[in-house]
Amino acid sequence: MRDTDITLIGGGLVGMAIAYGLSLIGRNVRVIDEGDNGLRAARGNFGLLWVQGKGYQMSPYAQWTRDSVSLWPRLDASLRQDTGIDLHLRQPGGFQLCLSAEEMAEEAHRLSWLRDALEGDYPYDLLDAAQLRRRLPGIGPEVTGASYSPMDGHVNPLKLLHALHAACRQRGVEVIGGQRVSTLERTASGFQVGSLSGQWASRQVVLCAGLGNRALGEQLGLNVPVVPNRGQILVSERLEPFLHYPTSNVRQTDEGTVQLGDSMESTGLDDRTSAPVLADIARRGVACFPRLATVRMVRAWGALRVLSADGFPIYQATDDGAFVVNCHSGVTLAAVHALRLAPWIAGEFDDPAVQPFGLERFHRKPAQPKAHIEAHHAH
Repeated sequence: MRDTDITLIGGGLVGMAIAYGLSLIGRNVRVIDEGDNGLRAARGNFGLLWVQGKGYQMSPYAQWTRDSVSLWPRLDASLRQDTGIDLHLRQPGGFQLCLSAEEMAEEAHRLSWLRDALEGDYPYDLLDAAQLRRRLPGIGPEVTGASYSPMDGHVNPLKLLHALHAACRQRGVEVIGGQRVSTLERTASGFQVGSLSGQWASRQVVLCAGLGNRALGEQLGLNVPVVPNRGQILVSERLEPFLHYPTSNVRQTDEGTVQLGDSMESTGLDDRTSAPVLADIARRGVACFPRLATVRMVRAWGALRVLSADGFPIYQATDDGAFVVNCHSGVTLAAVHALRLAPWIAGEFDDPAVQPFGLERFHRKPAQPKAHIEAHHAH
């Protein structure tokens, strides 16, 4: 066993963003990752950097999300300098399209609540159908209106994960793949992490294993209330650029393909696709952008995202150097995870913005109803 400062369990977007942030401040870091056999939430990621609507009924999360998107240009520049990889970061603002008066009213209510909670510092516009069509041509007649926020954007999530792995390796992070962690024990000098084929020691340990955090947390006496939530995505053939803003359920990627997705399903550990849900996704996409009616869909997939009991992130520290990190928005929060959460984990400073996301909140009050869960996608 070789000692290291910090061992992270989980090499997805959350774990690698934190590992990268720790490497930036000179920490000796190891990542142990299950590999492609794991239930990777990143497989179902839509690639949005999404602010509007998030944090409804939990204003600290609204601020945390805003902080992350404001840090994203800095993360993008750092990864580009380390790896040369263009993440295709674009932050032109985004549209939440509504197909009924009821959807529009609900969106207006949420955004008004958030603007009040953030003392007016929450920019958005509510657009009727005519106003929307002037700003976003090609919208279908079923779209009754939309909200627009300049805070939103998007990025290529697969290139982000690739860049994080490449940058971490360049900065000396030890990434050990193909290892499913089965044991986690406290020792006199920190923690010992074990799999069927190895043992690793470190002074601190960070659980970033998504749905696996529930079982890992139990070994440390922590109740981590996370459950799987299936999302499905359709991907079209490549098209000439026509959609220059991301929307909450349709976005055109830097490669020209169009992604469609807007589903939340409680299916246990079943990550397969289902025809009825994909059909609903396609119908909504065509209703929003009728030009998609004749476009070929070339791929579809399902993936299990991670939801806490109230839908908001979990950031928990123990007195002896263990940390639990869970979230539903690994892309949106990648910047704040790398540039603020990682220094907090390393003990560089005590960030008060992290405190509302501890596990104790689940013991103080009942979980929020599902209507308060932040958004339909993993962003």
